[in-house]
Amino acid sequence: MLRDEMITVFGGSGFVGRYVVRALARRGYRVRVATRRPHLAGDLKVMGVVGQIQLAQANIRVESSVDRAVEGAHAVVNLVGVLSESGRQTFTRLHTAGAKAVAAAADRAGVERLIHVSAIGADAGSESRYARSKAEGEAAVAKAFKGATIMRPSIIFGAEDEFFNRFAAMARFVPALPLIGGGKTKFQPVFVGDVAEAVANAIADPKTMGQVYELGGPKVYTFKELMAYLLDTVDRQRFLVPLPFPIATVMGMGGEMFGALPFAEPFLTRDQVRQLKVDNVVHPRARGLEDLGVRPETVESIVPTYLGRYRRHGQFHEREA
Repeated sequence: MLRDEMITVFGGSGFVGRYVVRALARRGYRVRVATRRPHLAGDLKVMGVVGQIQLAQANIRVESSVDRAVEGAHAVVNLVGVLSESGRQTFTRLHTAGAKAVAAAADRAGVERLIHVSAIGADAGSESRYARSKAEGEAAVAKAFKGATIMRPSIIFGAEDEFFNRFAAMARFVPALPLIGGGKTKFQPVFVGDVAEAVANAIADPKTMGQVYELGGPKVYTFKELMAYLLDTVDRQRFLVPLPFPIATVMGMGGEMFGALPFAEPFLTRDQVRQLKVDNVVHPRARGLEDLGVRPETVESIVPTYLGRYRRHGQFHEREA
């Protein structure tokens, strides 16, 4: 049975957004997916019953489209973000100005709840423009919408992720994987399904209003440990080569030049190198997934289910003992 509440999800057609839409639909909410290209998101409609999931054209850089998308909504979820800049899709425009625009529109429309998904490492004093823009966005949201709930996930993994999939694909063709900064940076990977459950649970719980949550999995890994685990999972032997930050910065510059080409994705940017200088883990005193009623999945229980296609002899080949 459908509920009366309408939830608008900005970025609902993206990696995390698809799981959030599914989690909300399972709870019976009506969902409005606000996306720049609704004609490419038609498959989202099958996540609910007929008429439960709507598609709306919206661009958080265009105020009028944001206003239309939040009209009549009970709650708004903002998932919009990029890992690297391209054209008009910059950190400042999306993470800061865009976040402020969504929060202000939600406030004007009388929306009851706003869930803003940021990132662990958001820091106004960071060397990284990504991290600074995330922190500035959080501040803008808190000012524009009283009672906004802010969530900061660590790196998010799942079948469509850009972390394990990217390095597993690289391992098929290159003899070595780079360990930027020696591979000492720490991460606390969180399953995308757990992030989605956290968002859905927060909407239903008024006690989460005005709170900040840091979302991480049950275990902390170094970058080197994650790469070693990945190689073992895909059954490939590759060298793990330490790459000092200065050299990685030069490679990042090359990645940015490559990314400037039409339809090209940068393999590395200088800003991403800056981010890797800081650990990406949940603060010991932060509220987390457990406070939102979510028991986090482990990397070991999820990642092998979708990396099988990268295995040396195929996903159905039995591994040697």
